[in-house]
Amino acid sequence: MKILLLGDYSNYHACLGDALRQLGHTVVVASDGGGFMKTEATIALRRCLPGPAGGALLYAQMLADRRLRGFDVVSLIAPSFVTLRPARLRKLYKHLRRCNGGIFLGSVGTDKAIMDFLLAPDCPLRYSEYMNGGELYKPNAAVLRENALWQQGDIAHWCEELYDSVDGVTTALYEYHLAMQRRLDNDRLAYTGIPVDLGSIKLLDRPLAADGCVNLFLGVKSARNVFKGTDRIGAVARRLAREFPDRCRLTSVTDMPYREYLAAMRSADIVLDQLYSYSPATNALQAMAAGQAVLSGGENEFYDFISEPALRPVINCSPSEDEIYATLKEYVLNPEKVVEAGKQGRQFVKKHNDSLTVAARHLKFWNEKL
Repeated sequence: MKILLLGDYSNYHACLGDALRQLGHTVVVASDGGGFMKTEATIALRRCLPGPAGGALLYAQMLADRRLRGFDVVSLIAPSFVTLRPARLRKLYKHLRRCNGGIFLGSVGTDKAIMDFLLAPDCPLRYSEYMNGGELYKPNAAVLRENALWQQGDIAHWCEELYDSVDGVTTALYEYHLAMQRRLDNDRLAYTGIPVDLGSIKLLDRPLAADGCVNLFLGVKSARNVFKGTDRIGAVARRLAREFPDRCRLTSVTDMPYREYLAAMRSADIVLDQLYSYSPATNALQAMAAGQAVLSGGENEFYDFISEPALRPVINCSPSEDEIYATLKEYVLNPEKVVEAGKQGRQFVKKHNDSLTVAARHLKFWNEKL
């Protein structure tokens, strides 16, 4: 099969593409490299100029590029698969339709369906980046105003057109799957999960917290620090490092390129990921694959959704300052719990998120819908 993966978030398509190639398929990844993350792409879709001129040039280049034609499957990472206005995205989509076979949408990041779900009065989640116990989470009010634009104007219309016209949607997270279930029939929807290349992530060659001191590691994306709760997690981690200097230490890095970040993260015993998710995403899964413990999303609803009764390695807590402190303190003062979480993490990723397994889920769904 010849497959085009268009756009990328957090190395999702780059990793999936490698797995699909291992399974014998011809794959092209066309993306902007995920911004500062600089992930790999076969075709670079970056703006060469700032402003409207850069957008017009990128649009013209994509229409003319014969390398974006003749695929059996095209997977769009999101409705905004390149950084262009909805009117141009719509025209590019129609062009891709004419020049390729099946077109599928990935539910890998925020879009209209996600916002509709998270802000719905009957949303089943107890908390999210925007709401906590049915109340607006005020520190993220500015991000909410920005992301609520998905529900307005031409971008909202474009999302709805795309949901109606694609051959199917694959979902990366439990929360995204719940959101898409409200918008699509189940026969056009498949949970695939996040791919992790276990072959490229070696287990740590050292025991966790061997000297009784737990290494905490916090990677910050400055643009999403408050949104993902790393500001609050970081504050608790710094407090613990002050209170128990002989039991834990904290390393924090900001806006590192992807490969540098992965190398730096290997110093961690516990990777401090995010606060408002029900399920672990790419950063947490990569740390788990290395045998590290992670503080991230790991609610029972997620484990039940993927039918996992035994392996539940994620250090999970609700977005309460007291609970964050109590939970993290428990692991800092009991390093054996860190060790056990690390052991289970690699097993969990191998079972549920190995990139070859995730690629096979995509292939099964695509083939059913072609």
